[in-house]
Amino acid sequence: MKSESRLVLALDETDGRKALKVAESVGGIVDAIKINWPLVLSEGPAMITRLAETSDVICDFKVADIPNTVRLIVENAVSRGASAVIVHAFTGDDSLRAAVEAASGAEVYAVTEMSHPGARMFTAPHAEEMARLGVECGVDGFIAPATRPDRIRAVRSVVGPSKKILSPGVGTQGGKASDAIAAGADYAIVGRSIYGAEDPRAAAESFCADIRSVI
Repeated sequence: MKSESRLVLALDETDGRKALKVAESVGGIVDAIKINWPLVLSEGPAMITRLAETSDVICDFKVADIPNTVRLIVENAVSRGASAVIVHAFTGDDSLRAAVEAASGAEVYAVTEMSHPGARMFTAPHAEEMARLGVECGVDGFIAPATRPDRIRAVRSVVGPSKKILSPGVGTQGGKASDAIAAGADYAIVGRSIYGAEDPRAAAESFCADIRSVI
């Protein structure tokens, strides 16, 4: 995945035509497009392939299952053009290793802590532990919340400088892109504040300007 703007669009649209229009409008600005179940369930997995024709696609499936099921999901996503797949780390080392093996060169990102308030209940107390596990299992990077930059710093202190950190929660959830990058994230993830904007391209450019202010 390229690292130019350091901005990733979370395209959680459910209307396929609108999703493709937004993706086209931010082409050349964002480094990747992250899609989740809402778009895939609405438009089918072929949307992965369609978007992959113009951008790196991160399948944010937050896979959390036994190793064989993890393998099947990751293999399927990668075969359709995904450049990366997001999985949960709490499932343990065997499932994480299955994801890495199934990716066949695509990237695997492990969730340490999500961006919503409820994440403080169960994942936050174990975020550093899961980050260490991810390093041991060979994942390419981690998900840490832009809504809590101190948690990005904590994960970075565990995983070191070579692993990537992607930070969701920028914009509508209250996180700031520049704060996430300054705290140690490699990419800021923005969703509704871009794809829901009247002018998605202008919105993306505004977030890029914020990121550039700290790099």
